Amino acid sequence: MRVHVVDHPLVAHKLTVLRDINTPSPNFRQLVDELVTLLAYEATRDVKTEPHEIETPVAPTVGVRIAEPMPLVVPILRAGLGMLDGLTRLLPTAEVGFLGMQRDEETLEAVTYANRLPDDLTDRHCFLVDPMLATGGTLVAAIDYLLERGARHVTAVCLLAAPEGIEVLSTAVGDRADVELVVAAVDEKLDENAYIVPGLGDAGDRLYGIV
Repeated sequence: MRVHVVDHPLVAHKLTVLRDINTPSPNFRQLVDELVTLLAYEATRDVKTEPHEIETPVAPTVGVRIAEPMPLVVPILRAGLGMLDGLTRLLPTAEVGFLGMQRDEETLEAVTYANRLPDDLTDRHCFLVDPMLATGGTLVAAIDYLLERGARHVTAVCLLAAPEGIEVLSTAVGDRADVELVVAAVDEKLDENAYIVPGLGDAGDRLYGIV
């Protein structure tokens, strides 16, 4: 598994504002959208293309276009929804699937409550979006869902990751597939409640309020 921390001053600036407890939900949502667009630029670097002949106003030429089957973007509900537009803005032809997962606060295991994915993901480049990689349980379960359906190239896009979660994810993935993690930052650690430190709090609550 490859880990790509996007080192860019705009990413660092927007992430700092996201972390601030005083940033209200409307600003938080907008910043997440902007930040994911920046991360998506790096996350899509290896997207598969094919030659494509066109006519310019001057002469014929051969360019490239996104190859079929089209990429699949999979937000992990509910917080991942706040990242969807930022990625599909750069991949407007991508299809979108959904996984509803939440962490059991006692066992810290991922519990799946919704699944809207194609049955066959053979040769699809899948992009998983979820704001936080904490213990790694949710992302491991989501990647397993994709691999069981034939995916072999998965890119996970997260705002923040904890070292513990990265280790769990790397061990779980092993050599089963080509998996890349793209993040804005890798933070210090998890606390006793398995929250990322310094982190930015509960991303879902800050995006949509406490439900």
